[in-house]
Amino acid sequence: MDTAADGPLIRRATSADAAGTAETWLRSYDAALPTVRRAHTDDEVRDYFRHVVIPERETWVAEAAGEIVGMMVLHEDWLDQLYLAPGWRGRGLGDRFVTLAKDRFPSGLDLWTFQINTPAHRFYERHGFTEAERTDGSANEEREPDVRYVWRP
Repeated sequence: MDTAADGPLIRRATSADAAGTAETWLRSYDAALPTVRRAHTDDEVRDYFRHVVIPERETWVAEAAGEIVGMMVLHEDWLDQLYLAPGWRGRGLGDRFVTLAKDRFPSGLDLWTFQINTPAHRFYERHGFTEAERTDGSANEEREPDVRYVWRP
């Protein structure tokens, strides 16, 4: 866990964080991926965070001034989700989350990101992830071409 002296406090999410975590995901997704259709309504996303993500996945949140400003979900050896509130992009918070993910899974991580999300490609490549596979998107809910990245120490 991080200290607030480094910026927002990063900690494990609790059930009380479900609503704030879902809202951060929704705002981030819409800001970062405006041309990618969302496969679920806002309410379905909120329910998924409340009933699946928080209770069943290793979920981490970044909190600043009592507000969730970032979230990361680890599932097995996958960096499953990493989303930051729009105002927190480019401020080192994503770097802190990736460092935490690597600490939690030192033997390696995989992740998916959309091909259209070139800022994410640069971010993950800067952190040592390499492209392993590209798809046409037929296997994801959004039907958006994606890229699988891997990090192996």
